[in-house]
Amino acid sequence: MKSIRKIIQIDEDKCDGCGLCVPSCAEGAIQVIDGKARLVAEKYCDGLGACLGECPKDALKVVDAEVDAFNEEAAKKHVRKTKEGTAAHPHGPAAGMHTAREHGPGLHMAGAEETMACGCPSTLMQSFAPQIPQTACEKANIPVARAASGLSALTHWPVQITLVPPTAPFLRGADLLVASDCTPFAYPRFHDELLRGKTLLVGCPKLDDVEEYVKKFAAIFATAGIKSVTVVVMEVPCCQGLPVIVRKGMAQAGKSVPIGVATISVRGEML
Repeated sequence: MKSIRKIIQIDEDKCDGCGLCVPSCAEGAIQVIDGKARLVAEKYCDGLGACLGECPKDALKVVDAEVDAFNEEAAKKHVRKTKEGTAAHPHGPAAGMHTAREHGPGLHMAGAEETMACGCPSTLMQSFAPQIPQTACEKANIPVARAASGLSALTHWPVQITLVPPTAPFLRGADLLVASDCTPFAYPRFHDELLRGKTLLVGCPKLDDVEEYVKKFAAIFATAGIKSVTVVVMEVPCCQGLPVIVRKGMAQAGKSVPIGVATISVRGEML
C-alpha cells in the first residue's frame, strides 16, 4: 500500500558509483548496480537518511513521495538473503542481478522484490591489509609454496582507473603505482618489488579512453594529496603513452608530484 512518506532519492548524474553509501544502510535498501547507487525497493528504505553523510558527491537526499510503506520485517529478510548470497558467491555478482530501471518520479529502483541485488563487486570499494607476515615466527612458517610464489601486496579494490573515484579513501596521501595492465602478468616480482606499500591503479593507454584518463588523474591529483607516482609500462610503443597521461593530469591539476617510470620487457625483465 502506497502512502506519502520520506524516502531516499538518488541523483544519478551526481553519483559516481563509489559505494560508500551501501554499508551505511542497515536495511540494505541501496546497492551499486550498473555503476550507480540504486534503491533496491521502496519498502526497504526507512527514510531516516543514515546514508546521507557518506556521499562525497551529495547525490543523496530525503524527499517526500508516494511510495510503498517501510516494511521492517521484509528489510531484515532482504539483508539476511543478501548476506547469504554474498557468502555463496564471494567472487562474483549474485545470480539474477537485474539491470536498473525506474519506478515513479525520481525514485530509481533495480530488479524485482525477490531479486537479490548485491550490486557489482567491481565498483564496491574495499580497503584491506596486505598479506604480509609480521613476526619472525610468522615469516619462518610461511608454507613453501607461498614463499616461492610470494604474497599479495594489494591493499584495496577496485584497481581499474575507470572504476576508482577520485574521492576513494585509499587514494588519500598515497604513493601511487600506475601500471599498464600487462605488467603484472609479465613481471614475476610485481607485488614484492613494485606494489608493496603503494596504491594501485591499472589501465591500458591503447585500448581505453585517454581523455577520460587525463580527467581522472587531474581530479585525483587535485583532491587526494598524492605523495609520489611510479608508472610501470611494458617496453612496447603503445604503453609509452601512460606516463604522458599521468603527467597531463598532474599539470591540469596544477600539482607537482615526484614521478618515476619503470619499464618491463616482454620477457619479464626490468629494463
